[in-house]
Amino acid sequence: MGVTLSSPMTEKNTMFVENAAYRVGVSSMQGWRVSMEDAHAVHLEMPGDQSAAFFAVYDGHGGPSVAEFAGAHLDRFITSQESYKNGNIVAAIERAFMDVDSKMREDKSIVEEMSGSTANVVLIKNRFIYCGNAGDSRAIAFVAGETIPLSTDHKPNNPQEFRRINDAGGWVDANRVNGNLAVSRALGDFPFKAAPHKPQDEQQVTAFPDVRKDALTDQWQFIVLACDGIWDVMSSNEVGDFVKTRLSAGERPDSICEELMTHCLAPDVSGSQAGCDNMTVIIVELLKPRKPSNAGESQDAKRYNMASTDV
Repeated sequence: MGVTLSSPMTEKNTMFVENAAYRVGVSSMQGWRVSMEDAHAVHLEMPGDQSAAFFAVYDGHGGPSVAEFAGAHLDRFITSQESYKNGNIVAAIERAFMDVDSKMREDKSIVEEMSGSTANVVLIKNRFIYCGNAGDSRAIAFVAGETIPLSTDHKPNNPQEFRRINDAGGWVDANRVNGNLAVSRALGDFPFKAAPHKPQDEQQVTAFPDVRKDALTDQWQFIVLACDGIWDVMSSNEVGDFVKTRLSAGERPDSICEELMTHCLAPDVSGSQAGCDNMTVIIVELLKPRKPSNAGESQDAKRYNMASTDV
């Protein structure tokens, strides 16, 4: 868990934006950690493709640099792929994760920081939802009255992850890669990507994501993306019910993000350390087709069509 503060930093960095298709709340909080290493991105109109929307959380560890870089650039790495232009968005997300990882390896300051970051992204285009994930940040959706997973956590003890780690010369101890790293896929973490003669997707730790594709129907009500500071405390179903109850009562998604983080924050650091991490939450309320928002709402949305990082 690392060093913690004597009292938590509970100030929240919160934003609300909406357009005709989405009402989005995002909030982040440093909590008990000595620094903020999360980043996030919210694009109601994705740079490089205004017909798509993009939402992402990045949970940094060992420093903020990898999360910051991904938060600022990963979306454009996706839309610039030839496969994206040809309509193969799954392949574009897969390749973009690997390309942004390679690009960061060229930056001496990032490599010397020896940091890493999870990446969980949701891209919505042409009535399809794509979720790409590397690490243990998580996305869920509330569909037809039930919570469904959009991503699977990448932990070293998962059989597929365990085999890859060992085949690349590593080991798993206390559910950590080489007894050190608690996730088996991540951006950065380059000391775990040094096995000779192994491609990027076969290293002890890989940036290669799992990508899930779903058809978006009117039964989809909302999506939640969050770092593991939330999931260490609450299950996917608990978070789904928490958000559904409050949306049904008329609360805005940004307010619910703040409530969720407060609910998950540990009262002290004497226990299991659950609730002591940085926290970032994005709630995307999926609206049924309606008339475009008024001009003021559109301008608010445009002002937030950019990557946002919290450091």
